[in-house]
Amino acid sequence: MRLTTKGRFAVTAMLDLALRGGKNPVTLAGISERQDISLSYLEQLFSRLRRHELVESVRGPGGGYYLARSLEDVSVADIIRAVDEPIDATQCGGKENCHDEHRCLTHDLWTGLNAHIYDYLANVTLATLVAKQDECKDKVLQDRRTSKMTLAA
Repeated sequence: MRLTTKGRFAVTAMLDLALRGGKNPVTLAGISERQDISLSYLEQLFSRLRRHELVESVRGPGGGYYLARSLEDVSVADIIRAVDEPIDATQCGGKENCHDEHRCLTHDLWTGLNAHIYDYLANVTLATLVAKQDECKDKVLQDRRTSKMTLAA
């Protein structure tokens, strides 16, 4: 199975939005700069995310995007589905025609893997990812404090 750039960038951009969102909309130009993702590519992704009601947009000066749902209500699977990214480890796309137009011997194995991957991604929310980012920041700050105390001693 392969998750393409479309899915990875969509999740990254949504996490950036979640981390910076709040009362003010977040611009795609800002996300583009911070995450090194093409602005035109982000425009395409956010068009799809808006159609799936994961984000809302505000036009004009001071405009941008904000989340349309709470962090707890947006899963990674929702984001990937919204940008039309298939979560599929089979070679046949689930059509059961991967071995000379017949079902291959390992079809059930890959279908089961798909289910596990989807379940995992459906249970990871933006709230989970934001919390992990906060934990990482706290650890970095703690490591810096410890390092400064060690150097001072």
